[in-house]
Amino acid sequence: MDKLKDFLNKVTGKVVIEGNNKGEDFIELEASEIHKKSAKIFVKYFILTDFSDIKPVIDSLREGYTIALIKIKPLKDKDMNELKRAINKVKRTAEAIDGEIVGIDEDWIIAVPNFIEVYKGEASEEEVE
Repeated sequence: MDKLKDFLNKVTGKVVIEGNNKGEDFIELEASEIHKKSAKIFVKYFILTDFSDIKPVIDSLREGYTIALIKIKPLKDKDMNELKRAINKVKRTAEAIDGEIVGIDEDWIIAVPNFIEVYKGEASEEEVE
């Protein structure tokens, strides 16, 4: 634990280690210290539980340097019409920034800016027919 603490102190400048009554230790890192390196591209994770949850996704995409991983299952289970509206809004924003939106599976979509391409894989013969 001391080696980890020393390493994190070198990287972040501040580490607080606290324990609980179960004997487990927690490491608290100060967020402003962690982000001293300026990232060029951010991968952000969003969960849609309501149509209003789409605003932070749209805002992040408009900044231009965000890959948005969006979990749609909670909204899909709640209201399919709201999900369609939300996906259309993300799609329009992606088109406006010349980006792309791709369904990963039934419960996830990914939206990326124009300088990132999502590899969709090769279509098998069964999918083509």
